[in-house]
Amino acid sequence: MQEAIERFLIHLATERGLSDNYQISTRISLEDFSQWLAASKKITRPGEVTHDHIIDFLAFRKKSGLAPASLKLLVIAIRIFFRYLAANRLVPRDVAELLPLPRVERFLPETLNQTEVALLLDGISDNHPRGLRDRAMLELLYASGLRVSELANARLENLDLDRGVIRVTGKGNKTRLIPVGVRAREAIQRYLASERPDLVRPRTGSEIFLSRNGHRLTTVRIWQIVRETARRAGLGKVVYPHLLRHSFATHLLENGADLRIIQEMLGHADISTTQVYTHVDSQRLKAVHHKFHPRA
Repeated sequence: MQEAIERFLIHLATERGLSDNYQISTRISLEDFSQWLAASKKITRPGEVTHDHIIDFLAFRKKSGLAPASLKLLVIAIRIFFRYLAANRLVPRDVAELLPLPRVERFLPETLNQTEVALLLDGISDNHPRGLRDRAMLELLYASGLRVSELANARLENLDLDRGVIRVTGKGNKTRLIPVGVRAREAIQRYLASERPDLVRPRTGSEIFLSRNGHRLTTVRIWQIVRETARRAGLGKVVYPHLLRHSFATHLLENGADLRIIQEMLGHADISTTQVYTHVDSQRLKAVHHKFHPRA
């Protein structure tokens, strides 16, 4: 089993180009399964595994308290593992082909309304230490819907302020080109002209957003900056980078943007992931109806 797992992980890395985090998650899932097979069923070869063995393992993990979302990831890892083994004739047949995916309850993402976003962004003073940098970061998070890791890794050579676009690499090492709004462009230009040069050190890279030591800002530090900015703006709620991404998508949808375009800008592989924002919008419409319709 271990040899088959290693071979499969090499396939994920070299032929499918999947992210390190995905590979680590898949390794943990498959090694958990392999250890359970050896301990409970005395099975050490993938060709000995049956559909019933997998069902027993999933039932065991469910009883042990594994969350539905984590159980779904476990099923996906086992399915693609045995699909690979069968395709390469390393097992007689794909015993995981008919495994059903667990149903996962979907929670509506939190968002800021447009007034709250304005309070957050306009509350950043240019005179505050690193104020130009922080304003540029938050403007870009909201303007382009970036993930926090994409913001941390954003590089100067991938930013075109004249065209108003930025190229980022997201999940699965997939690259996409995203528009950058006028307000974000202005904030970035001020930061690049007046503040970033003072942060540059001999070994500074081409990352756009730098710490006071000239290093790339970590995702943890960006989280802290967003929280501190929200507190100073008096929003009275927990604000985090992904909340601005949710708000970006929700506000686009509210103002008539096509769902497929939003999917492309967010970098979602599956449209069903983006469709959660339609539920957010329908909730808003219901609230308006309930408030203003005489027979609501």
